[in-house]
Amino acid sequence: MKRILVSACLLGLNTKYDGTNNFNNKVAKLLKRSDVVIIPFCPEQLGGLPTPREPADLTGDGVKVLNGEARVITRSGLDVTEYYIKGAQESVKLARLCRIDIIILKSRSPSCGINGVYKAKDIKLMPWNGVTAALLRKEDFTIISDEEIDKADL
Repeated sequence: MKRILVSACLLGLNTKYDGTNNFNNKVAKLLKRSDVVIIPFCPEQLGGLPTPREPADLTGDGVKVLNGEARVITRSGLDVTEYYIKGAQESVKLARLCRIDIIILKSRSPSCGINGVYKAKDIKLMPWNGVTAALLRKEDFTIISDEEIDKADL
């Protein structure tokens, strides 16, 4: 039985910054399978941020955020870096506790984005990993984005 940690917004839970979701039918179909256990999570909520919340942008790659070399700043200029780091750390704890085999993350998110994070302020896709994605990768978890679901061995 595979244990899969999934960005909650992909399953239709209203955890996205604006209080909506990013429902992904391909990801949700995993819920019907008897050979997997799906555990939804939201790093921003685990870090203590509310939903809805103000959108935030990274000032550098998630690794740089974790190393104190970059920040996470909301649209109005509030520094929420510590919430993103705490959310990433709590996500790692959850993945270890549940002995997760694979993690499916929402693409382009400042927390969960893999190989590309959307920077809303500049209306630009940056070649970065989100904060949670960076820490999960550093901790050697197998992570994929919702856009890679067709290629994954699930």
